[in-house]
Amino acid sequence: MTNSIEFLNSVNQMFDKSAKLLSLPEDLATKIKLANSTYTVNFGVTLKNKIHTFTGFRCVHSEHNEPVKGGIRYSLGASQSEVEALAALMSYKCSLMDLPFGGSKGALIIDPNAWKQEDLERITRRFTFELAKRDLIHPSQNVPGPDMGTDENVMAWIADEYRRLHPTDIDSLACVTGKPISKGGVNGRTEATGRGVYYAVQEFLKYPKDCKKIGLSPHLEDKKIIIQGFGNVGYYAARFLSENGAKIITVIEKDGSVVNEKGINIESLKKYFDKKRTFIGFDGFTKTKNRFLTKKCDILIPAAVENVINKDNANNIHSKLIVEAGNGPVTADADDILQKRGIAVLPDFYANAGGVIVSYFEWVKNLSKMRYGLMQEREEAKRQSNLVSALEAMTDQDFPNDLKDEVIKGSTEIDLVRSGLEEKMSEGYSNINEKFHSNKKIKDLRTAGMVIAIKKIADAYSYLGI
Repeated sequence: MTNSIEFLNSVNQMFDKSAKLLSLPEDLATKIKLANSTYTVNFGVTLKNKIHTFTGFRCVHSEHNEPVKGGIRYSLGASQSEVEALAALMSYKCSLMDLPFGGSKGALIIDPNAWKQEDLERITRRFTFELAKRDLIHPSQNVPGPDMGTDENVMAWIADEYRRLHPTDIDSLACVTGKPISKGGVNGRTEATGRGVYYAVQEFLKYPKDCKKIGLSPHLEDKKIIIQGFGNVGYYAARFLSENGAKIITVIEKDGSVVNEKGINIESLKKYFDKKRTFIGFDGFTKTKNRFLTKKCDILIPAAVENVINKDNANNIHSKLIVEAGNGPVTADADDILQKRGIAVLPDFYANAGGVIVSYFEWVKNLSKMRYGLMQEREEAKRQSNLVSALEAMTDQDFPNDLKDEVIKGSTEIDLVRSGLEEKMSEGYSNINEKFHSNKKIKDLRTAGMVIAIKKIADAYSYLGI
């Protein structure tokens, strides 16, 4: 509980720091900062001839745009303070990235691994009922998605239970994102947050002067990277970074770490981890865990829980760039220390925005009832085929076979989703960087991003007549 309160306090401290730079009226700043509402539900489910009582939360932080958006996590450590902190970050994230959502978050106090699949489904459906009857799940009011401890199966159960409760709602599939493809999901959602982290790193490296300032060369090749957390986000971030030339020298998990200075084979580690659910026994394994956060590297990517970089270890961090793939891994106190030490931080509400960006694409797909690429894929293929034929006729040479199929094919759904994600991540960082360099009072990237986000929310409230 203390940890989650510190998390909320950190988010609010970072907000206050940025709001002062905007000279917002105190009453408006307070309205933006505080959660609009937090609901606690206690519900019972009969399992094995016994009633088990569960406690869940759904926080609506800001309704400057609707629906509000934010994941549901299943965790024994979930609390009201935690969901309020996460909901606030969702508000700032959606605002910064120009998504038409307000911020929300949900949680259920449960260890999902302690229950059989059929029991977890019954619990999820009951939780859905408790939230949906209060309009805390609704395609035009409140749209959850997956988070820590939940996955596409949980999202499918939520969507189906909502449909049962609202059989005449033509947009019922849009009540939740992160669903399986066969149940209205979108290609590329599973990898989205990790891919977004990769794009975030690439965007930072596009600015040589900023890289030089922290002693980092402006290219990804041979960058030494440490990743903390090997869940969905950590794995995909590691995979895309290593595929594009980086060396993942350490991966930290709850039962130990894997270390290889020449670069870890991420796919081999993934196969082993999926089978064993542990790193123990993998080549390079050591029981050492969070001490590796202070190991020397070029880029440190905390992709797990909040508050892992704090005032106790911030002075010992030996990374040039920290990319917050998880929510709230750096506390406000640690943030100040890192800034003074010249360590750049890509903030969570930018760096891990890939998930909600692609969730937005899924939500739009569900509302339109049409997959991306349907109307243009064949037409694009025909145009490109004609172009290749024209080039062959003009040059009297055959087009290279190894390129021909790639050039001719039309854009599929996953091509368009990845393209859209890259565009939004590029646009988001460009705005942060511009704000960072245009205002001398802004000393770090987090403050730059927060100033942009808060200003947009303040403007929205003004237009709403608040």
